[in-house]
Amino acid sequence: MPASASPTMLPAAVLWDMDGTLVDTEPYWIAAEHELVAAHGGTWTHAQALQLVGNPLEVSAAVLRDAGVDLPVAEIVTWLLTRVTAQVNDGVPWRPGARELLAALDEAGVPCALVTMSYTVLAEAVTAHVPGAFATLVTGDQVTRGKPDPEPYLVAARRLGVRPEDCVAIEDSPAGIGSAMASGARTLGVEAVLPVEPREGLSRAASLADVDLVVLRRLAAGEVLELV
Repeated sequence: MPASASPTMLPAAVLWDMDGTLVDTEPYWIAAEHELVAAHGGTWTHAQALQLVGNPLEVSAAVLRDAGVDLPVAEIVTWLLTRVTAQVNDGVPWRPGARELLAALDEAGVPCALVTMSYTVLAEAVTAHVPGAFATLVTGDQVTRGKPDPEPYLVAARRLGVRPEDCVAIEDSPAGIGSAMASGARTLGVEAVLPVEPREGLSRAASLADVDLVVLRRLAAGEVLELV
């Protein structure tokens, strides 16, 4: 592209991760994990909690069970979801710039999908606060293979009727970034509780407050941006 040219095409769709990207719920998950492990007489560190960020819930639940939680995996998942959903119902902790970018995409007519390893009950609790913002929700209880497998993002693109490579995915965790990039989507990593390490083909931003339609046009055109 000539230096004087500017991208004009917006992405066919924007595919959003939820926890840590759209909403600042990772601290809710971490607190719930600490509470549950302690209730069963085990120990749980912040470092251990960070290793679960972005994982499918069943994977995280199995780790918690190994840490001393004497419950079946399905019951651990339900307990965590119930605890985090109750906190979200009291108020959604939006990430800086998230609602503004959603509003700009809506005004521009760009469809959005939510692609999260959280289950439908929590995703619906969050998206109820932005009615109509998401054309589809792809959740951890709707896919066979969770992040970092590309299946969740491939499902989102298929439901929207677009090619993954024509979309921009916004993520925060290593597992999520791996999933989005493996699907072929242009991927933007925005740091939350974990650092977003440099990776070939990955764009990075310090905050969604630094991301607007101009940035999304550039990403859709194939640029790799460093906004950190």
